[in-house]
Amino acid sequence: MKAVKIYHYDAFSNKPNKGNPAGVVLDGNNLTEKEMQEVAFNVGFNETAFPVKSDVADIRIRYFTPGEEMDLCGHATMATIYALKSRGLLGEKTELTIETRAGILPIRIHSTIDNELYITMKQASPQFEEFKGSIEDLAMSIGLVEEDIDSELPVLYGSTGLWTLLIPIKKRNAFNRMKPNNKLFPTILKEMPKASVHPFCLEPVDPDAHMHARHFSSPFSGTVEDPVTGTASGVMGAYYAENIANSFDTKLNLLIEQGIEIGKDGRVKVKVTKNNQTYDIEITGNAVFVKEFELSIGNNRISFFN
Repeated sequence: MKAVKIYHYDAFSNKPNKGNPAGVVLDGNNLTEKEMQEVAFNVGFNETAFPVKSDVADIRIRYFTPGEEMDLCGHATMATIYALKSRGLLGEKTELTIETRAGILPIRIHSTIDNELYITMKQASPQFEEFKGSIEDLAMSIGLVEEDIDSELPVLYGSTGLWTLLIPIKKRNAFNRMKPNNKLFPTILKEMPKASVHPFCLEPVDPDAHMHARHFSSPFSGTVEDPVTGTASGVMGAYYAENIANSFDTKLNLLIEQGIEIGKDGRVKVKVTKNNQTYDIEITGNAVFVKEFELSIGNNRISFFN
């Protein structure tokens, strides 16, 4: 029997139980890969993160959904760095690198005048691939009809570390009708059966935001919907620069809203910088501590601290 302490943080929000929940396990060096997967399965969050030692960066972060290990996760990175910094485990360090399965990525930590911590994470260079499947079937898989999808913008697979299918939606009111059937995704997303699905529109609720989105998980992840997604927001920034922005000199600063329909309202700041024929993508967000609890591996018993 092994007791594992899990810290619950909500990322992309400063209000508990908003944004995107992530588990952070600070003693990941003492766990095997199998034990990490067992912890993530029993915790049940979209992602549980395990910071561990790295030979090539300041720290390595491993990300697990209830179903599998992931290459990268934006919101769990925010939660992990916030946890490490706020608990004094990074000392005075405000710049560091993290080793992930998507590469070694730079992190910056900065504070506002009211001492709120924000974390900026550079993502991998954006990649896009054409979706060649049925738009009608795709719409049906998220509870919509083909007419809800904006035919003036492309449906594209995009990645800044994780592949997702970006689906432009005409009107925001369609987001209230969305009911994903995740089990259908692999048969429709034939080019990338393990990709997630990320519908978005250009009618945000927040007048300061540029895009409104939801995020539906791959069935292989063991979850259905991710409330506020850092990796998908990053590649949405590149999509916006490539397909929506009429022109800009070198930089775009975007604000993405997500999670509103499921009561998890969160915000992701995305900075897009031209770099020769591609873009540099950075996301910025915050996090808030919610609670800690303990999981005893081996008997699936979770004991909550008061």
